[in-house]
Amino acid sequence: MRKKIVAGNWKMNTLPAEGVELAKNVVAGRGEVCSCVNFIVCPPFTHLSQVIDAVKGSDIAVGAQNCAAEAKGAYTGEVAASMIAALGCEYVILGHSERRQYYGETSETLNKKMAQAYANGLKPIYCVGENLDEREAGKHFDVVKAQIEEVVFNLTAEQFSQLVIAYEPVWAIGTGKTATAEQAQEIHAYIRKVLAGKFGAAAAECPILYGGSCKPSNAAEIFAKEDVDGGLIGGAALKAEDFLAIGKGFAK
Repeated sequence: MRKKIVAGNWKMNTLPAEGVELAKNVVAGRGEVCSCVNFIVCPPFTHLSQVIDAVKGSDIAVGAQNCAAEAKGAYTGEVAASMIAALGCEYVILGHSERRQYYGETSETLNKKMAQAYANGLKPIYCVGENLDEREAGKHFDVVKAQIEEVVFNLTAEQFSQLVIAYEPVWAIGTGKTATAEQAQEIHAYIRKVLAGKFGAAAAECPILYGGSCKPSNAAEIFAKEDVDGGLIGGAALKAEDFLAIGKGFAK
């Protein structure tokens, strides 16, 4: 049985006190959601430690939004995977579309980051997805396949068993265009097929999250699809009520 996961990517939002309050509100309302749902919150680096303290004693996991490609050294402004792990983080988001687009992250860079994550006991949430031009050109399957083959295919079977994949339809985020539940299922099923080509039956156990403007109003419809195992939530994760409501999108 694959994990059901609702992960909140807070991006560059919330000050430390706001983040702690948000985390505490998620903990407070967690009991209203099926225990079958695994919640993960991913705050900015500046308050990871405080949020980890705020969720202590609950089953809410904490992840970082990124990590460095190197283990340590003269890399001003970078944060090593070992530092994140030392705080008590369990997950780390890697390959997010914003990191690829704004900071030029390539598969070469992401292979190094994945290696650092695994070396320090972190579970990667690896993001894949196509932009509007690629979708309209009918290249979405090719783009996603390449992003998987160039990074995920380098993992060992043991590493793959700890991986979460998040599909982001970049073309449907902030463009006014909307991805349907059917489109989400189509690409999720394709991703699982690609994974099965390399990892066999283990692909059936890999959680694949949907990362395209998932909100309380459409979560149930999207999560009902066979190959959609949850969501990587952006804006709606900044309100505990909305974040928890998305978790309620899973049938008990």
